[in-house]
Amino acid sequence: MIKIRNLVKRYERLTAVDNLTLDIEENEIFGLLGSNGAGKTTTIHMLATLLKPTSGTATVNGFDIVHQPAKVRESIGIVFQAPSSDDMLTGYENLYIHSLLYSLPRSIRQKRIEEVLELVGLSDRKNDRVKTYSGGMRRRLEIARGLLHKPKVMFLDEPTLGLDPASRETMWKYIRRLVEEEKITVILTTHYMEEADMLCNRIGVIDKGRIIALDTPTNLKAGLGGDIIRIKTQASNAEEIAKGFDFVHKLEYENGFMVLSVKDAKRDLPVLLKQIEAEYADFTSPTLNDVFIRLTGRNIKEAPEGGFSERFAKYD
Repeated sequence: MIKIRNLVKRYERLTAVDNLTLDIEENEIFGLLGSNGAGKTTTIHMLATLLKPTSGTATVNGFDIVHQPAKVRESIGIVFQAPSSDDMLTGYENLYIHSLLYSLPRSIRQKRIEEVLELVGLSDRKNDRVKTYSGGMRRRLEIARGLLHKPKVMFLDEPTLGLDPASRETMWKYIRRLVEEEKITVILTTHYMEEADMLCNRIGVIDKGRIIALDTPTNLKAGLGGDIIRIKTQASNAEEIAKGFDFVHKLEYENGFMVLSVKDAKRDLPVLLKQIEAEYADFTSPTLNDVFIRLTGRNIKEAPEGGFSERFAKYD
């Protein structure tokens, strides 16, 4: 559905996207995971024809982003980070105006508006002014607006930014539903690890404008070597016992704890505790944040809010 080859976006003192090559499949939820300023939004803006690349090529639904921008725009819907619905109009009125802008035929206009309102769970609030909507409802309205013309691809740029945890989970439900019912491809940019883990079929970790890892969330986490077991014990033979089990891949010490790398902690920890007298024991499974730290050397939220690529993009 999307083919990107050697895509570059440079500014005077900054390379925001650096030689990006990527394929995104039809009906896939693909996540671009990176800290602020990593190049996520700049990439989306180029694919949506809002920015011209410095070099390289990309096609969306078979159309070239530079030479066929109108065809690309017919093929996509987009939800930006900043809300853009008219507060003084109702949800229905917002959608009606955009149905005119999208040139929806009169014969299907009403039906399509009702369809997308139902899809995002706003049918009962369609006649209320948008200024009375919660943050999550506004996001869902903007998703509905992007779906009006039945796009093949939907770009969701930080779709749950600023939402509380309950609203974020509600939004995840609607994103899954629109992929299932509308049969579209979703490109999701986020720095919420749990969001990427829950929603995405594949994830591209982007750092300094480059894709530095690409795989399913499960495989990315598995690449760290499995679960981590921590045991605090005074037993002098604990290390010897632990090394005798073939499921222990690595053994280290950290802050008075024996730290073991294993494939399946839920299965392996009870086996260890039958042989080792422990004062305390626990385990953790790798997260995407662990993956990001391993790949980049920092936490995903350490970059300043509104990084270089996103700030410079609006001036191009």
